[in-house]
Formats: sequence, C-alpha cells, structure tokens
Amino acid sequence: MSTPSLSALPIRRLTLRDLTACADLSQDRGWPREDHKWGLLLSAGTGYGIDDPDGDGLIAACVVTEYGPYERPGLGAIGMVLVAERHARKGLGRRLMQYVVDGAGTTPLTLHATPNGIPLYEQLGFKTTGRAEMVCGRFTSDGPLPDVATRSATAEDLSSIVRLDTEVFGLDRMHVITRLPAFVDQLRVAETDGRITGYAAAWPSMETHVIGPLVAPDTETAKALIGSLAAGSDRPLRTDIDVRHEELLAWVKERGLEPVAFNAVMMYGAPELPGDWTRRFAPLTVAAG
Repeated sequence: MSTPSLSALPIRRLTLRDLTACADLSQDRGWPREDHKWGLLLSAGTGYGIDDPDGDGLIAACVVTEYGPYERPGLGAIGMVLVAERHARKGLGRRLMQYVVDGAGTTPLTLHATPNGIPLYEQLGFKTTGRAEMVCGRFTSDGPLPDVATRSATAEDLSSIVRLDTEVFGLDRMHVITRLPAFVDQLRVAETDGRITGYAAAWPSMETHVIGPLVAPDTETAKALIGSLAAGSDRPLRTDIDVRHEELLAWVKERGLEPVAFNAVMMYGAPELPGDWTRRFAPLTVAAG
C-alpha cells in the first residue's frame, strides 16, 4: 500500500491520551518534553495533530486556547506549533496553521513567534504587535525587596484572582485560571487594604520554575511578587516579560536572570491584545497567553 502524501493526511483533535505523543514531538525538535505543560494545554485548550502514516506517533501538533464566552470567544491563543524533524520544511506547519486560522472564523488569534517562525505567520496574515523577552537564571536575593505585602493564595482567593485577571486580560480566562492551584508549585497574591491587586505563580518546567502569569498594578508590586516566588524556589527561574516593562526587565537582570531570546507577539484579526498591558507583566506561558 502506498503512503499518502503529507498534504492528504487528516488533521484530528488531540486529547489527554495524546500527551505522551505530544511530549515526544517536543523532544524530537529539541524542546523540553514538558509533559506537565502539555497536560494543562490539552485540558484547557484544543489540540490539533497529524499522525505519522507509518504509525510512529505525531508528526505535527499545535494547541489553541480560547478565551471569553464559550459560544463566542474573543481570542484564541496558538501555541506549541511543532513539526517532526524528519518532516520539517515540507508544508505541514503551514497546513496546520491554515487549518486553525480557517477554523477560527472571526475570532482574533494571537501567538508568540520565534524569529524563524515569523515569516510563515506573516504570510498567513499575522502582524507583529509587541515583543517579549525570555530571561532565565538563579535569582539573587541581594538587597531589600519593595515594601509590598504578598502572601500565599488560598482557596478563598480564587474568585478574586479570576475577577482581577478578567479585568486585566480583558476576557474571561476562568477555565485556565481555576486550574492554577493544581498546576503550579506556588501561587501568591499582593494585597492593598485587604484587596487583591496582583498575583503571580511559579510552575515547574524541567529544572526551572517558570513565573507566570504575573499581574500587578505597578512595577514595585511585580518585583515583590517575583522576589517572594524566588524565596520559595530552589530552582533557576524563567519568565517572559513584555519589553515595555523596561524597569522590571532591568531589575531581574540585576538579580541574576540573563537574556535568552526574544519572541514576537503577533495578532490575526485584531490590532492588539485586549486588556490592560500596563498590569500584564508576563503570560502564564507563551503557548497560552
């Protein structure tokens, strides 16, 4: 029996049963396996994949996480766009992305793109609207932190965190935010006069802790949240900070985190991300916004 051409292979929905195959695909491309993150994305979002006709796992995959009303989402975040090394540069990534774009209809889409991915996304109609810088390293605790009260979040805080996140992000992300307590190793909040004004989480990724989401009313609060998360971690820290937050980026670099890479924030169907960028310092993950 002849092997079907790549362009004829069906695209199917992924489920949690595909988690290991997705992690295998990440590893195939030299990315960390990140089984933990794949579990969150496949449960909170919708995965799409193409199976190897020879039965050797997935040869392409991506995940779309939608925000806003279920029947009428206001934004779809695309992440983990991967093609197996043995099938790279054969049009599979373009086909999968075109499938997602066509399926989104009028729903705006966003993604974080590496420099290598930008040309493809531009050809599909995405436009660069911002940048985020990834930093990583051992956080040094030299010097005092800002005098901002932070504490570990409790179950009773979750509804307030969801309300704050909706206000800052501009869309309801409850189905993702309510999964944070089970996903992260630390979830902390900042308070002013008994009111939660910011929150941040640290979740495990291989040998690091990733800080995100990071929502704060100002840079000093963002620093305090990062410092408090660092105090509770014995791993190197990694995060992706909007480059417009220049003061915070300079501060984390002074504290030991080093530049790793830049990603372009790209949009399709809308001029920019909704919400208040001044309070949105870092995403949960670049794969989900």
